[in-house]
Amino acid sequence: MARDDRMPIIIGVGEFSEQIGAPDYAALSPADLAGRAAALAVLDTGSGPAVADAIDTIASIRQFEISTPAAVAPFGCSNNFPRSVARRIGANPARAVLEVTGGQGPQHLVGEFAAKIMAGTVETVLLVGSEAISTVRHLQSKGETPDWSEQVEGELEDRGYALEAMWMPYVFRHGLRTPIQIYAILENARRKRLGLSREAYATEMGRLFAPFSEAAARNPHAMSREARSVEEIATPTERNRMLSDPFPRFVVSRDQANQAAAVILTSVGRARALGVPEDRWVYLHGHADAKERMVMDRQDMGAYPAAVAAAERALAQAGITAADLGVIDFYSCFPVAVFGLCDGLGISPADPRGLTVTGGLPFFGGAGNNYSMHALAEVIGALRARPGAFGFVGANGGFLSKYSVGVYSTRPAHYQPDDSKALQAEIDGWAAPEVVEEPEGEGVVETYTIDYQGAGEPKPVIVGRLANGARFMAAAAPGSAEVQIMLHEDPLGRAVRVTKAADPTKGMNLFTFV
Repeated sequence: MARDDRMPIIIGVGEFSEQIGAPDYAALSPADLAGRAAALAVLDTGSGPAVADAIDTIASIRQFEISTPAAVAPFGCSNNFPRSVARRIGANPARAVLEVTGGQGPQHLVGEFAAKIMAGTVETVLLVGSEAISTVRHLQSKGETPDWSEQVEGELEDRGYALEAMWMPYVFRHGLRTPIQIYAILENARRKRLGLSREAYATEMGRLFAPFSEAAARNPHAMSREARSVEEIATPTERNRMLSDPFPRFVVSRDQANQAAAVILTSVGRARALGVPEDRWVYLHGHADAKERMVMDRQDMGAYPAAVAAAERALAQAGITAADLGVIDFYSCFPVAVFGLCDGLGISPADPRGLTVTGGLPFFGGAGNNYSMHALAEVIGALRARPGAFGFVGANGGFLSKYSVGVYSTRPAHYQPDDSKALQAEIDGWAAPEVVEEPEGEGVVETYTIDYQGAGEPKPVIVGRLANGARFMAAAAPGSAEVQIMLHEDPLGRAVRVTKAADPTKGMNLFTFV
């Protein structure tokens, strides 16, 4: 295939991590971790300093400690994170970008800057991100307060938080504010659709994630290197405590991580000029981005049709199907994020190809918004070892809110522009259920969670449907019989009576079983 000199390719990837207690543990800051990963990505190109000198754009992922307006960096942070990283590798890019909040960011940035490389508006791009959450907690426990603040001069394109798709006052006022709590609602909705008991679904989650833990055990960058059995993952214990029904600790994203990853993109012509060997080149064959509806506005709260649509669009762009993939990494913050793609694409959770190249967020580590940069690095490495194979990276943000997909191979490919605007228009046209914020009357439980975190008794919250099909949310009154009933009996499909909150702007609707 004749290759246009402007065709975008990935030429370098790098990962760096450190474990508390390891002989070489240095308690590195996020900028230091990211600098190490960026340096490894430069080295990985085979052309070293020439590539660092050629970087004209650096785009970075937000750490959790700068991902919301209320977040606080306990040890301080850089005023210009991408330029702090650039300084560590001797680069001086004309453009620096700080991406919006969300785990879709790494893959989205690949698609965005691939288009800019093809258009000739940029030439060589470094994408980078890191988290040092584990080190922060470790040093805080010891009473240590290092100064990680940095002041770096230079332009910065700060894109803000872009949290609008995750701002849900109606959901929040019923006590569901954390990803664990909201994903639990989504997970139990899938269980209801499948008609599985609590015990059977726990086993299904264990079967999904046991191979993930085995992959993490083989990965030197994984934060947990212990392979776990289906039973260990599925069975609540003191160590594997219940967080929010149906989630014990071993099936949720592990946020205690010290990890960084980086990816370098350029054009075919620029790679040749820099002397990057062709065995480092990996092509983007297909890509797409999609945004799902708000949680309460989804027809099936246990599915992820927007992500499936994005995946199908990217695969079609690449001219292949899911059956043709050789390397796969599905974002795995919670089981439903993986199941949603498996269900929609017809892939078995037990597919022998495996569904992760890292070990997944519960075992490899949930490096904040940057997890999929690690997935990209691992997929690129796997594809170089398997010339001609196709790889898939699926990156999720929010509460199954945003999904970015990339299909890759060492096979040359003509770059195809992203047509996600047309895809999004289709998604936005899907029918949505009616949501009633001040419900009264009888209905049935569509999904639920019981939150075990925090002080006091467990806190049940349900999503229900009224007789006319309208959806509502309600909580159990503290100390009510409903709490004990839900602890011991499956509430899915049960009849309830709901009473609207006395103050609908602040209070919770309440339910009782009929």
